[in-house]
Amino acid sequence: MTEEAAPHVPCDPNLGPQEMEEAIRRWVGEYAARHGWRLNPDQKVLDVVIRGLTRNCRKFGKPYCPCRLRSGDPEKDREIECPCIFHRNEIGSDGHCHCNLFFSAPQAGEQG
Repeated sequence: MTEEAAPHVPCDPNLGPQEMEEAIRRWVGEYAARHGWRLNPDQKVLDVVIRGLTRNCRKFGKPYCPCRLRSGDPEKDREIECPCIFHRNEIGSDGHCHCNLFFSAPQAGEQG
C-alpha cells in the first residue's frame, strides 16, 4: 500500500493576512494531530514559521516552506510546499521537520 501524497497548507487569496495566518495555524495543528505529531512547543519559533508560510502564500500563492529556497521552477518547487516532501523522514530521523514546525509527539516521561 502506497502512502497518499500529503495535502498542502491552504492559501486562500480571499483572506486577509491575519485570517490567513489563523487558517494556516489551524490547518497545521489539525494535520499534526492526525499524524500523531505536535507543533513546535516554542511559541516564538512556531509563530515565525507560521508567519513565513503566510508571507509565502500571499506573495507566491503557494505555501512554500519558509526555511527552504525556491528554485523558481514551479514543478520542482512543489516539493517544498508545506508540508514538504521531506517532513515525514525528517520527523522520523530528527524528531522534527527542517523548519521546526512539526515535532514527533513526546514519549512518556519527556517534557513537551
